[in-house]
Amino acid sequence: MRFKVTLEYDGTDYHGWQIQPNGRTIQAVLEGAIARMVGEPTRVVAAGRTDAGVHASGQVVSFSLQCPIPAERLLSGLNALTPADMGITAVDVVSEEFDPRRAARSRVYTYRIWNARWVSPFWRRYTWHVPRQLDVDRMRAAAAFLVGEHDFSSFQAAGCDAEHAVRRVLRSEIDHTVPLITYSIEATAFLRHMVRAIVGTLVEVGMADRAVTDLPALLAARDRTRAGPTAPACGLCLTEVKY
Repeated sequence: MRFKVTLEYDGTDYHGWQIQPNGRTIQAVLEGAIARMVGEPTRVVAAGRTDAGVHASGQVVSFSLQCPIPAERLLSGLNALTPADMGITAVDVVSEEFDPRRAARSRVYTYRIWNARWVSPFWRRYTWHVPRQLDVDRMRAAAAFLVGEHDFSSFQAAGCDAEHAVRRVLRSEIDHTVPLITYSIEATAFLRHMVRAIVGTLVEVGMADRAVTDLPALLAARDRTRAGPTAPACGLCLTEVKY
């Protein structure tokens, strides 16, 4: 049987998704829970490999088991065996050919900024604290330039193993409920650190350290050194994978 599992996790205390020789990872913890429950080693495949410190509220993984087991039992069993910073929200039986990464039509990421002079004890693990006042209207206007198909080399981390940097952004929006600023971006695929580099650039726009109209020129430049800094991992969350 092949299963599609939707999960959420607080990535603060993890060294990212992928198994590493040293360091606690989401994949290792989840695979360990599955092995304890069904008594067989199982390799899981994720829709997206989140980096160290990045969170998820809609990560999707799949795996196959030799032993038959009801989806509802797998849901309750995995929630009992995983730690408090991870939760399984849905388990579905899918075809053996299902691949959560290749089958995905788009992914949605959100990035949250706490724009206040004080650090929130409730939001500090899930936001980037920016004490300097940001002009959200400027940020919103700049974010709109990213919609469409572009070469995102200027927002691509060094060492990214993608074959090319062309990506199609379906949505690039900012919501603001003082003092929380939430940036949402939906695309068919993403580059390594792409969202965090975009947010770092939008914050410069919000501070008026960069012009709103710089974004088209940055895309055309295809030069990472021209864009803003990489925003901290703590503000980023994989929100949804659409199929």
